[in-house]
Amino acid sequence: MASNARPVEEKPWHSHLTIDLLVTVAQYTFLHPFVAWMIPLSLRAQLTPYTHTSFRLSVVYAASLTVFYFLSLLSQRIAHGAPRKVIHSEEVIVITGGASGLGLLLAQIYGMQGATVAILDVKRPREGEIKGVTWYECNVGDKSQVASAAQRISEDLGTPTILINNAGIVNGKSFLELTTRDIERNFHVNLLSHFHTIQTFLPGMLEEGRGTIVTVASVLGYLGSAYLSDYTSAKAGLIAMHTSLEAELQQSTNSAAKQIQMILCTPGQLNTALFAGLKTPSAFLAPLVEPVDIAKAISKMIDSGDGGHIALPFYAGWIQWLNVLPAGLQKIIRSLSGVDSAMAHLEKKK
Repeated sequence: MASNARPVEEKPWHSHLTIDLLVTVAQYTFLHPFVAWMIPLSLRAQLTPYTHTSFRLSVVYAASLTVFYFLSLLSQRIAHGAPRKVIHSEEVIVITGGASGLGLLLAQIYGMQGATVAILDVKRPREGEIKGVTWYECNVGDKSQVASAAQRISEDLGTPTILINNAGIVNGKSFLELTTRDIERNFHVNLLSHFHTIQTFLPGMLEEGRGTIVTVASVLGYLGSAYLSDYTSAKAGLIAMHTSLEAELQQSTNSAAKQIQMILCTPGQLNTALFAGLKTPSAFLAPLVEPVDIAKAISKMIDSGDGGHIALPFYAGWIQWLNVLPAGLQKIIRSLSGVDSAMAHLEKKK
């Protein structure tokens, strides 16, 4: 009998080799303090003298990594304060744009872990995709709808203590092609919705004396991109909003404000329907980010009770250094990366 299954596309072995994989391997091997201390211990096991150059260098190397590790922990504590205790059974989680993509994955993760989860979306999740999760039809770009949904969530589930702002849309048009409706819809969903949800749910977190707010922005908020002027403007606004709100909470005289953890997520190109068909310029330096990887990183930081910055893939965590380079070099790098031509090529294909 003939099979109707589509053949699986075979990729060359090196397609899975990325800079992110190399960095991850390094972090768990020779850049890990514990592993580094194995070197001088092994040398001593071979009766290498304490005065031998190899032993001294290995000790300096291991000690340097250890100091760097503890300084990183200190930096995290200074920047975001002490972690809060997160118990899934006691948390009420609200996820915007939770009917598909990254939002749906996060809803599934916490639904399976016994947390109380509510998703806000204009579309209903497909039957069987989520269990133990409650869907509320809501256009998060409309503050009155957010307020109405919040009241129902409070009555049905309790006071939300974790807010994951994930909803987003893309127009993908040139600057002059954007209509007023396109621009307004973009800012309502990609930027204003965060103001609506935070202003609605933050007071309840302050009353509870605990909370976590996750802002899903984009690396393009730092870079900008041709044919994405409205989208990147909104994402840049989110980064600024996150930074400003975090500073405001830390300086608040309300002690409960200091118990609110803020998490900023600035991923590279996600492998979702939002940018379907968009080809990444370098699979090695700028690989597609799988939603499951971002979901795991977000849930790990939420569960640890910490605040912080999540930037995947590897280059996304260092992209801000591009702005300190000479303007001419910046232009060359942008040209080589394809950040300004990718959307144009996608539009031509359509």
